[in-house]
Amino acid sequence: MSGYTPDEKLRTEQLRKLRRQWLKDQELSPREPVRQIRPGPVAKFWGGFLQPKSLWRIYTYKTCKGAWLTLTRFLIPAWIVHYYVKFHLAKTPYGIVEVKPRLFPGDRILETGEVIPPYPEEEQSHRHH
Repeated sequence: MSGYTPDEKLRTEQLRKLRRQWLKDQELSPREPVRQIRPGPVAKFWGGFLQPKSLWRIYTYKTCKGAWLTLTRFLIPAWIVHYYVKFHLAKTPYGIVEVKPRLFPGDRILETGEVIPPYPEEEQSHRHH
C-alpha cells in the first residue's frame, strides 16, 4: 500500500488552504491600522525620559561609571589589602583585636575615674599548713 488515502489527501489540502488563507490575512491593507493609539501618561513620561542625550541619561551614565570605578579601583583592592594584613601579616591571629589591660585593686579606670576597691580580707581561720 503506497501513497495517501483519500481522507489524508483531503485533510492535507484543507490544511494547505487554511495556511494560505491565514498568511493572506496577516497582510495589512493600506487602511490599517484603523485608529491611531495615543500614548498614555506613563508612555509619554518614559518616551521623554529615555531620549538620547537627555540630562537624565548623561548623569545616570556618569554616576554608574563613577560607582564602578570606585568599586573596582578602590573598594575591592582595599578589602583585599585589609584581608591580607589582618590574616597574614599580623603577629597574632585576628591581630586587629587587642586584649584589654588587666585591672588590679587600686587601679583607676580612665573613662570613669573610678578606683578599683581592694579585695576583701578573708578571716585567718582557714589556715593552710
